[in-house]
Amino acid sequence: MARYDIAIIGSGPAGLEAAITAKIRNKDIILFGSKDFSNKLQKAHLIKNYLGFPSISGKDLGEAYQRHLDDMGIEITEDKINAIYAMGDYFALQAAENMYEATTVILATGVMAGKLYPGEEELLGRGVSYCATCDAALYPGKTAAIIGTSPREEAEADFLAEVASKVFYFPTYKDQVNCSDNVEVIREKPKSIKSGENKRILKTTEGEYEVDGIFILRESVSPGQLVPGLETDKNHVVVNRKMETSIPGCFACGDIVGEPYQYIKSAGEGNVAALSAVSYLAELSRKKKVDDGSEQ
Repeated sequence: MARYDIAIIGSGPAGLEAAITAKIRNKDIILFGSKDFSNKLQKAHLIKNYLGFPSISGKDLGEAYQRHLDDMGIEITEDKINAIYAMGDYFALQAAENMYEATTVILATGVMAGKLYPGEEELLGRGVSYCATCDAALYPGKTAAIIGTSPREEAEADFLAEVASKVFYFPTYKDQVNCSDNVEVIREKPKSIKSGENKRILKTTEGEYEVDGIFILRESVSPGQLVPGLETDKNHVVVNRKMETSIPGCFACGDIVGEPYQYIKSAGEGNVAALSAVSYLAELSRKKKVDDGSEQ
């Protein structure tokens, strides 16, 4: 398996700037995210404090980002990373169907909107999951509920429905849902999750649904769940001025590290995170040369 120098998670201003800076430093990178960039950017009507662009819409800024990426030869990989594990001298990144490896990781996933559902954290890994395609094989002939926060999650519902006997889909967005006929769409607001007798129970504003498993599909996972062992403060990752987290080789930048939630601030932090990752890689290389020399 190929091992990248730097894996960057997130395609907002922080992640894109980190990718550009790392690429300039000739690092082998992989950038995960959406080719549409972030929803926040797409919905921005007018941005007035971005240096060099006195008054620009989110759409136009996104087009400028794309031109820059094209010029640098940087592509976005649209695999959603569901978990990142520190393996000592590298990180293992788990997507729905693929695994990736990188020596360093930069988290730029943005801040998770909203709070965890009551019971979600306690039952995570015990009937509650963040990836339907990852765990679909566990549900042949069983029932499942999916909470989807955007139309992108509908594909996972369709995939799970090919295996499970019944799939309930709870969209938390207003867009029209286009799932397959064997997915039951329920327009009720999820409220909490609890454990039943050999089942999991999703409570909504209008009732309760007893199922074998519950999948919560968000655009961004809470940082503590994404990277086990990472020091967090509520929904934010704790970092220092170098964007270093509590785990060596793992860096974070942008909205995920705290306010203010500004594009220009996120881009600047992405630059710092990439430079710190480059310095970390250089230090690893120096240590390896010393160790190799001492063994001769």
